[in-house]
Amino acid sequence: MIFMSCSFSLSPATKMQTGCLLVCAMVALTVAEALPEEMPGQNQTAESHLVKRSIRFVTGWSKIKGRRFHYVPKPMTWAQAERNCQSMGANLASVHSVQEYSKLQRLIFIVTHDYKETWIGGSDAQGERIWFWSDGSRFHYSHWCQGEPNNSGGRQHCLQMNFGAAKCWDDVECSRHRPSICVKRRW
Repeated sequence: MIFMSCSFSLSPATKMQTGCLLVCAMVALTVAEALPEEMPGQNQTAESHLVKRSIRFVTGWSKIKGRRFHYVPKPMTWAQAERNCQSMGANLASVHSVQEYSKLQRLIFIVTHDYKETWIGGSDAQGERIWFWSDGSRFHYSHWCQGEPNNSGGRQHCLQMNFGAAKCWDDVECSRHRPSICVKRRW
């Protein structure tokens, strides 16, 4: 950014108004830059009714069944994604029903126009075939693909959603880079 110094003969009141306008413009640009890319390039009017029916956006977070979810498009390892969620006061998402899973898939599709393979908070790194959610909730629902989890090569301990043609769950190496979904229990 280049700053230029210009000398004008302005009254103190005009200088104050100009300064205030510049500060307001900088704040607006900073806030706009900091907002997550919720729905880049989409026709917001055409899709707003769809979003309102199943997912309500609030500053990048979507309310689904009393919890807030946020899609993070930047690919990261599972551990990096969990740490990123924690930096926002959240965890990688836990999923507790087929309806909730469908809504998370819809959230990803609305943002990306695709069903991208995405990290959610499941892990069995603590004990083989003993799956936990990183947010501490009970692991009672699953949507595994046929033959999964299989721990192929003995190194698959993290859970991705939207795998394969069936768009189901797969255990995969935690070092892979994927986008992720965070969840906050309380807002």
